[in-house]
Amino acid sequence: QGYEGLVEGGDNIKQANWLSVSNIIQLGGTVIGSARCKAFTTRGGRLRAARNLVEHGITNLCVIGGGGRPTGAGIHPKITGGMAMCPVRPCPPHPAGQISEEVARENSRLNIVGLVGSIDNDFCGTDMTIGTDSALHRIMEVIDAITTTAQSHQRTFVLEVMGRHCGYLALVSGLASGADWLFIPESPPEDGWEDLMCERLGE
Repeated sequence: QGYEGLVEGGDNIKQANWLSVSNIIQLGGTVIGSARCKAFTTRGGRLRAARNLVEHGITNLCVIGGGGRPTGAGIHPKITGGMAMCPVRPCPPHPAGQISEEVARENSRLNIVGLVGSIDNDFCGTDMTIGTDSALHRIMEVIDAITTTAQSHQRTFVLEVMGRHCGYLALVSGLASGADWLFIPESPPEDGWEDLMCERLGE
């Protein structure tokens, strides 16, 4: 469940095996779950997450997501130093929640790599961000479904897609579907576009 699962620990942290990763490559969406986590923005929440990582012997973290997840991953070294999640100090092993010297030595570093997961495809330096292809497929499915209705009723349909300030999804789906008119934020329409659009659609 994203950072929330990291903070809560328990059954939220499981080792992947052949069975758990079988038959998921063709699925869209976040198969392993996702959740926003307010607790992770606090030092206490990150300490709990770090303790859960240490208890499971996890020293490498792959963070997949949009603005929130890379931001969360970037908080660590700025605040804590040393281990990205929190400083790991050797402590007597008997009190609950403390870390032994051996465990601290084995988990003295946390390596973090970030992968951009955004359907907007708005990250510089990559051809396609994770999630963009799935979103494009869903858009095309919707267009295919409403095309026959538009033709039989002789109606014009306006379809709004996601993308925020990036027009990739609108542009590619418009080209693929043969749309008659297209709006993208990178190229705002000029004044008088309404009359021009009506003229084109009436041809």
